[in-house]
Amino acid sequence: MNDPQLDPGDIAALFDRARLRMARELRGLTQVQLAREVGSVTAASISQFENGHTKPAASTLRRLAVALRVPASFFAAPARPPAQGQVNGFFRSLRSTSPRDRQQALAYVHLARELTLELEKYVALPDLDLPRMPIEEGQPLRSADIEQAAARVREHWNVPRGPVQDVVRLLEMNGIIVVRFRVNLEKVDAFCVDFSDRPVIALGADKGLRDRSRFDAAHELGHLVLHGITGKIGDKATESQAHEFAAAFLMPANDIKPELPERLDWPALLRLKAKWHVSLAALLVRAKTLDVMNENTYAQAWKALSVRGWRKAEPGSLGNPEAPVLLRRALELTETTGVSFDDFINRCGLPEVDIRTLIDRDIIERPRVEF
Repeated sequence: MNDPQLDPGDIAALFDRARLRMARELRGLTQVQLAREVGSVTAASISQFENGHTKPAASTLRRLAVALRVPASFFAAPARPPAQGQVNGFFRSLRSTSPRDRQQALAYVHLARELTLELEKYVALPDLDLPRMPIEEGQPLRSADIEQAAARVREHWNVPRGPVQDVVRLLEMNGIIVVRFRVNLEKVDAFCVDFSDRPVIALGADKGLRDRSRFDAAHELGHLVLHGITGKIGDKATESQAHEFAAAFLMPANDIKPELPERLDWPALLRLKAKWHVSLAALLVRAKTLDVMNENTYAQAWKALSVRGWRKAEPGSLGNPEAPVLLRRALELTETTGVSFDDFINRCGLPEVDIRTLIDRDIIERPRVEF
């Protein structure tokens, strides 16, 4: 038994139905598939367990734990505050992602929050310092408002003028949890969940591109700043606003406007890509948004990007994506207090394999060979 303080009878008595559902979604299984994996329960029984109509016996819990690769103590109601209400993630497109993929990704993010709360019992993490500029209901959000919001966040966080050195580190320094999830979900792009205690931004681990990953992180910050828990998920306007925020946050108008070329000058754009660590595509959109580049030149630029194959693979590699370090360093610091990794896992009752995934030290992707 992983938790020495809980015997099988205790775990069965403290059984939390939400934990069973979370573990099942973590593994990407339906109730029918889980019943097949366990072998001795029906899908109807699992449904009743998850609905709270019945509780599984201790022997059934053991089999569920084996099938779901979690410690049996995971099913006991945690001594951690639950997420407030129904918390959803800001996913880019609800059409291109299946509900099961979204549920699996969300389960990982809930796990990241629980890991964070558990670590906070041993070490002090940066306080959450997230400026909120929510949209007032019925009030249209203008581009000028978004530019101002991005400028305010930079000012609040004392970000110097010019390029942001490391977006992920900046988020972590201000108490936002960032993870790269590796659950083979190709269609799930970066997303965030606005937990009231610790917002979590999940970046896809498949993007080995520093510029795109930085833009993703800034985009999700835009959701947290502008939309919070009330924003419409998967809505085109919501996504467009987060995109505008990311562009303004990474490329402040006053700083970048004088540097952007009016004409199609690829060497100049590649130099700006190297300086600002954003994509050529993002630079072109910014040049158009700030009225530096006219409609005709902008259209020509996009045609050129397509013809050269640069929409899929741009020239001017910027190196590896920025890597989250907060959770890994917190765990290393916990070990210096005399609590080993094994002790920590035993005490928190979280699945070791997933905790290792969330704090993977080798998470940085090697550059991919493109064809």
